[in-house]
Amino acid sequence: MITYDYLIIGHGIAGATLAYELRRRGRQVLVLDTPNPGSASNVAAGLMNPVAGKRFALAWRAADFLPAALAFYRELEGHFGQRFLFETPVLKLFSSVAEQNTILARSADYPWQEFVEELTAETDAYSGVKQEFGGILVRGGGHVAVQQVLAALAAEGRQQGWLRHETFDPDQLVVGPVGVTYAGHVGARHVVFCEGSAAGQNPYFSWLPITPNQGEVLEVECRELSEAQVLNRSAYVVPLGQGRFRVGATYRWPPFAEGITAEARTELSQRLAAMTDLPFTVTGQQAGVRPAVRDRKPLLGTHPEVPVVSICNGFGSKGVMLAPRLAAHLADALEGTAELWPEVNILRYHALYVAGRARQ
Repeated sequence: MITYDYLIIGHGIAGATLAYELRRRGRQVLVLDTPNPGSASNVAAGLMNPVAGKRFALAWRAADFLPAALAFYRELEGHFGQRFLFETPVLKLFSSVAEQNTILARSADYPWQEFVEELTAETDAYSGVKQEFGGILVRGGGHVAVQQVLAALAAEGRQQGWLRHETFDPDQLVVGPVGVTYAGHVGARHVVFCEGSAAGQNPYFSWLPITPNQGEVLEVECRELSEAQVLNRSAYVVPLGQGRFRVGATYRWPPFAEGITAEARTELSQRLAAMTDLPFTVTGQQAGVRPAVRDRKPLLGTHPEVPVVSICNGFGSKGVMLAPRLAAHLADALEGTAELWPEVNILRYHALYVAGRARQ
């Protein structure tokens, strides 16, 4: 039997960053992953936006998450000799005078002023962009080539033997007081589930309030549209280079259609047309399923009654920005050097676990 410190189930952005962090600390890690082109990580545009949403709110713990994310992806770039991080500003386009007044007033205060600067409707710096009400340029974030990051890490993992492309079978996991065994030939002192939207069927964590949320994105070609920024106005438009852009994303709650839909294609095309009057061609469309959580905060922590089983999940649409810092935070907790933040600790839902046990 081969013994590891950690067995990690899943290699989306949560599992990949956690595995990297633990290996960086010298821990022996085995990752089991079933490649899934429809996973949230494989469809994500990788946007890191410090100020977002209809209320133009500063992202949760932005001053903590953003520096950690930028440092992490720069480190990966040095490690692989490949570019993953694009520190492109986000141009938030106003949709009305009222929105313009509200956001401009709010952005003048600390801490928003650290991330934004005002633009006027007369600026011609962004070719092809409709700016009838002007906009705010948000700096400090950017976007990450998520698929390339995961592919590079997976290729290294397969080569070095710490990642296996195989489907995890929960019936073959045997949990003991000081560790787990899997399939009769793998041992580990701890198992961490990073399964994304599949966590709802996990026998240890099905009590957590994870609801799958489907999102669709388009890839479009628009040769004359400026690539100097990410556009945002009820959708994002992320430059991919050579006149290509990713446009997204839709949000659909269950029940949702299998795969891509004509409705999403129409919706996203209309959103893009609201931001540019240039002609564009849709060249691709993808659908993925996000692991959404009731309070929109990730789910980290150890099972209430099984101390060798943990979860790292629920990053939703902000996984690229949250994952590096939370991977380090969870690693500290697993190693016994830190207490999990209450906002992400699964113990905040302990009442749901107790209620579920009572019904059994």
